Amino acid sequence: MTSPQQPPIRIGNCSGFYGDRFAAMREMLEGGHLDVLTGDYLAELTMLILFRTKLKNPDGGYATTFVRQLEDTLGIALERGVRIVSNAGGLNPAGLATRVRAVAAGLGLDVSVAHVEGDDLLPRLTELQAEGHNLVNLDTGQVLAETTAAPVTANAYLGAWGIVECLRSDAQVVVTGRVTDASLVVGPAAWFHEWQRDDFNALAGAVVAGHVLECGAQATGGNYAFFNEVPGLEHVGFPLAEVHADGSSVITKHPGTGGLVSVGTVTAQLLYEIGGHDYLGPDVTTRFDTIRLDEESQNRVRISGVAGLPPPPTTKVCINYVGGMRNAVTFLLTGTDIEAKAGLVRRQLAPVLADVKFADVRLERTQRADPPSNAEAVARLTISVKDTDPEKIGRAFSSACVELALASYPGCTVTAPPGDATPYGVYWPTLVPNELVPHVAVLPDGTQLEIKPTPGFPPPAERTSTVSAPTAIGPAERRPLGDVVGARSGDKGGNANVGVWARDEEAFRWLASVLTVERFVEFIPEAAGLRVDRHVFPNLLALNFVVHGLLGEGVSSSTRLDPQAKGLGEWLRARKLEIPVALVGTESGT
Repeated sequence: MTSPQQPPIRIGNCSGFYGDRFAAMREMLEGGHLDVLTGDYLAELTMLILFRTKLKNPDGGYATTFVRQLEDTLGIALERGVRIVSNAGGLNPAGLATRVRAVAAGLGLDVSVAHVEGDDLLPRLTELQAEGHNLVNLDTGQVLAETTAAPVTANAYLGAWGIVECLRSDAQVVVTGRVTDASLVVGPAAWFHEWQRDDFNALAGAVVAGHVLECGAQATGGNYAFFNEVPGLEHVGFPLAEVHADGSSVITKHPGTGGLVSVGTVTAQLLYEIGGHDYLGPDVTTRFDTIRLDEESQNRVRISGVAGLPPPPTTKVCINYVGGMRNAVTFLLTGTDIEAKAGLVRRQLAPVLADVKFADVRLERTQRADPPSNAEAVARLTISVKDTDPEKIGRAFSSACVELALASYPGCTVTAPPGDATPYGVYWPTLVPNELVPHVAVLPDGTQLEIKPTPGFPPPAERTSTVSAPTAIGPAERRPLGDVVGARSGDKGGNANVGVWARDEEAFRWLASVLTVERFVEFIPEAAGLRVDRHVFPNLLALNFVVHGLLGEGVSSSTRLDPQAKGLGEWLRARKLEIPVALVGTESGT
């Protein structure tokens, strides 16, 4: 490892998903000094989207937004000496690298482009299964061969060392396929500081910085539970990390940009889409229970103390396949007798639904008694159907619903005209041994470097964290949980996670004592009957709940109103319980 006196590398982010703010790349390049600018464009659902685009154009399969952003800003990046590292290559990183060179040529620029490949395991799935790798679903335990699935994507989560080799070759633009989100930061940090494979603490620190940056403006006040405290949220700035030689970092943003970087905003992002204490990755196992956060100054939060362990011996693989077709129709039920009106619709549609493979009928009671407005008088009855036969749930289904318009309950209304069925994807997470995943850095001169995996070891057992009981803190009153705690929630395949944090030690002790798994399920009845894990993070004053199976077979397949569980944390914060008055209005940690 290099000397601790070496200056930090400044790594920014300009994208948290495919569809994020287009202007963010220019804003980050022009807003202040950066050494590297990263962009995260991929999610499990994005791989399905890119598959569909590749079907239409075999030369596609990458994030075209990234290309258009480079057309606008590549000259600025080269002029300022900022290297660009992005996973926008999706299903075709080589194709994106070629496209970037063409863009540069069209702009009259000389640019050095490298890419990382090897994550695409789709052509090898049959071979892997023949060799005895059953590709067991991590969520359900089912073996892939036991299904009738015909996978359309299968991508391993590569690590950072391919990016490191590309940067060592003086590449100015590095594009990858599926790498872990944090690798976009770990790679540049490891290259800059010349870390070795066994610098696990430093690597783990960079993973934490990468996890904070990967979702863009979520680290600077976007989607923050206490959003009323965030200045300039009308146009929030994107985050950057100053990563030091020992792996510690400072999360900040460019001067004069909207938003907020605080212990609270960083904590919220750290709790996003995680599980237990150990965050497994291809380069290092990061101990999230060792993270220390300190507010260094305004809009500057220091991350330190992160401990790392060797990575696991297996690599995560995201398989997607087309599960069939889906359709949905929503009826608006207004006024009184809501249950009876919904029951009539169910009976009228029973013959149509009887022959459908899957039907989910959900009544959402959002209307108020004695409603002062039409909107507050309405409940929604949504009927979602799935089948392998598009004819069965296409117009035959949606037209049958619309045909009830003059022959059903009083005030019968549907929200859309008849529509055809659309395909939906199924997410299948699995593991394969590290040594079976090719990882190749393709350098600017075309040289291909094979990246060997870091020797892996089985992950440690989950540790139990104890929390001291709260002290006597006086009288309580019934209030929303969100009056004293923040939350952030999200999806991970078919599972949902809800991270909940307090803003001082006493509030955390109280939170840990009252928000048990049983109370969580009481507040979130959809979790009843599902496995719910609670993980305690005293260092972050936080709890993390993982609800297994809440989202079914993944976002594309889910029939929940909130298929990505983005609002699950806010629902939890809206639930009421007896809260000590002394804890309400706590300002520390903001």
